[in-house]
Amino acid sequence: MDKLITFAVPCYNSAAYMEHCVETLLQGGDDIEIILVDDGSTKDDTPAICDRYQAEYPDIVRAIHQENGGHGEGVNQGLRHAQGMYYKVVDSDDWLDEAALKAVLDKLRAFAGAEQPLDLFIANYVYEHVEDNTQKVMKYTNVFPEGRVFTWNEIGRFRPSQYLLMHSVIYRTEMLRACRLELPKHTFYVDNIFVYQPLPYVKNMYYLDVDLYRYFIGRSDQSVNEKVMVTRVDQQLRVTYHMIDSHDLRQVSAEHKKLGRYMFNYLAMMMAISSIFLVIDSSPEALGKRTQLWEYLRTVDSGIYHKMKYRAVSAFTAFPGYQGRKLSVGLYRLARKIYKFN
Repeated sequence: MDKLITFAVPCYNSAAYMEHCVETLLQGGDDIEIILVDDGSTKDDTPAICDRYQAEYPDIVRAIHQENGGHGEGVNQGLRHAQGMYYKVVDSDDWLDEAALKAVLDKLRAFAGAEQPLDLFIANYVYEHVEDNTQKVMKYTNVFPEGRVFTWNEIGRFRPSQYLLMHSVIYRTEMLRACRLELPKHTFYVDNIFVYQPLPYVKNMYYLDVDLYRYFIGRSDQSVNEKVMVTRVDQQLRVTYHMIDSHDLRQVSAEHKKLGRYMFNYLAMMMAISSIFLVIDSSPEALGKRTQLWEYLRTVDSGIYHKMKYRAVSAFTAFPGYQGRKLSVGLYRLARKIYKFN
């Protein structure tokens, strides 16, 4: 590969904030590649900004213009063209901490010449809450060994708020291609597929306790805003169905017990999120979709269905009747207030 790492930045009408993102990435120097994917922007100067960066930094930045395909197709396009040994997605309204980026790149350089390549590099991310100007750091010091390469057999237990997200992972590019990762077009929330589907292909990992990714959260039009999520619940469902179909969790558990447990819990979280937003919608059609989702899981694996539906992370969405649904929504909003995840 020509570069140490490729940063893919999907951009859609991002002119108001994307330059801050790109400027932090450029601090990585000549070892990095930045692919700016203009996803059919028409309302602002995003295409021109992408082209300007390519002209100013021709050895680092590439601008790709495509018809609108959604965030997932931006990630796909970046992966198709990536020339870096490693691949990371950075959303155009987020950014990377410059000191942490230097530390991460130093470690990746050390691994680049290893006899057995590193499949997954993990670092912390930080919620940057615009509403109250607060931060929340998501660390993994209780989950992963530090200072050495490790496997799935050596991981600890994740807390409910501590799942790996796109913000925390850097995958080896060829491994992503080998697992045939292809995200759905015109679909939000595909970052869950990005971080979930490749996991059984990961043979070794390294965790660095630095706060690399800064996740900007709180814009009214953001995809994780509750009102927005209710209107896009069908896209959330599409992602959840995709994740159900992507792996046989029994087979994963047979090969790597701890990984199987983690992926089970992640899918249970996705089932809970899909269910709760269908409950918030509360229309007969939405409640019918909730039933269909759980019935689909039962047709795939009835044992996993029963275990998942009645375990803690998803059981709170299964209270019967109107009062039960009201309680489910109340518990979700309490958890959101405590953990500040959107």
